[in-house]
Amino acid sequence: MQRESVWKKYNKDDIASIEHLTGDYMQFISTCKTERECCARAVKLAEKAGYMALSDALKAGRKLKPGDKVWATSQNKAIVLVHIGEQPIEHGMNILGAHIDSPRLDIKQNPLYEKDDFALLDTHYYGGIKKYQWVALPLAIHGVVAKTDGSVMPVVIGEDPHDPVFCVTDLLPHLGQKQMEKKGSEVIEGEDLDILVGNRCEANQNEEEKEPVKAFLLNILCEKYEIEEEDFLSAELEVVPAGAAREMGFDRSMIIGYGQDDRVCAYTSLRAQLELADDAAPEKTAVCVLVDKEEIGSVGATGMESAFFENTIAEIMELAGESGQLKLRRALAASRMLSSDVSAGVDPAYASVFEPKNSAYLGRGLVFNKYTGARGKSGSNDARAEFVARLRRVMDDANVSFQTAELGRVDAGGGGTIAFIPARFGMDVIDSGVAVLSMHSPWEVTSKADIYEAVRGYEAFLRNI
Repeated sequence: MQRESVWKKYNKDDIASIEHLTGDYMQFISTCKTERECCARAVKLAEKAGYMALSDALKAGRKLKPGDKVWATSQNKAIVLVHIGEQPIEHGMNILGAHIDSPRLDIKQNPLYEKDDFALLDTHYYGGIKKYQWVALPLAIHGVVAKTDGSVMPVVIGEDPHDPVFCVTDLLPHLGQKQMEKKGSEVIEGEDLDILVGNRCEANQNEEEKEPVKAFLLNILCEKYEIEEEDFLSAELEVVPAGAAREMGFDRSMIIGYGQDDRVCAYTSLRAQLELADDAAPEKTAVCVLVDKEEIGSVGATGMESAFFENTIAEIMELAGESGQLKLRRALAASRMLSSDVSAGVDPAYASVFEPKNSAYLGRGLVFNKYTGARGKSGSNDARAEFVARLRRVMDDANVSFQTAELGRVDAGGGGTIAFIPARFGMDVIDSGVAVLSMHSPWEVTSKADIYEAVRGYEAFLRNI
């Protein structure tokens, strides 16, 4: 049951729609490289589509009715968007869930030091990375600095063409014989992923100054960016690849960019949710939840393991006249969810780790993973057959191209998503997303066609499941 390339079915109008959609997508992932930036952009797009803040509705004591649209955030790093449907929420919701965090380097709280006339910032890598991939490429710094006066200052350095960039240095091959003999996981150690940020000192520097390069850099941080050294203690600064997403291939059929795991699914889920905005009300309540911390276990106040999602739904049900824990539990159990996360696309350069009949291919449409996990399905949700059959019907009726896959050969490794977490409520959940090459690398690759099919598939799910 191999699927064909979806490019074969498109006409000129389809191609025009694909180019418009993916142009917006590239702009999204080029400017939204942190969970805070993704969350802020989602709020702007939601409000433009007529969504109101749940906090405002609660403050005004506003009752919610079918057709109303609300959003809520958790610590500016996770967001839930809800479009209330005609049926009572207690009868269940159609939910799209994705994560907006990606592998990166985080600057430590006490990071700045000088060594051998260089100023460097100490980092701690976040998520599953191949550390050797993060050396000798231009890096940018995104995040916030929280001041003791209560102000929070956004930071983006390295994206504007006039900005400086930064890097983690590598050893020249002429002196790298011992380095090259190490295992891939040991070629670069975690504590060596420090970013180089300066080499200059002040003319006529005070000879008593023991760290002149660091001192010069601190002056720049203070004068240009209003950052004192102590401010690193209360900062969240993420080091990411510098530069915008680009079209890839002579045929411009693909996109290469940072953080497509999982912002390609976050963007397509958000886009599908907002496509319903002009409707009076969907039949069932439509929900899009974009969360943080998936790359490190979905933990913390902004991860899927937190109570943020169910608390938000409880508040909305209260305003919709469906209060009570029992109704909330019924609503969650009766819901259906696509856990929207990327799949490993077959790469002919590494064919040995894939099982061809049950793998995802770029350009063959939206991917459904009945189960993920590792080896013996460890950590998997494993969707039931009846739910998969229902999804097949919805996708076929909407003429959405889709494929099914596993994450590589059975004993090759594995991975997980947020699917098992909402499944604990008893709802039907399946993993669904876009195939990606070079997953978790600084630059990942997707197919424009798959992004288009994902939006269409997610919208069909929200409308018809």
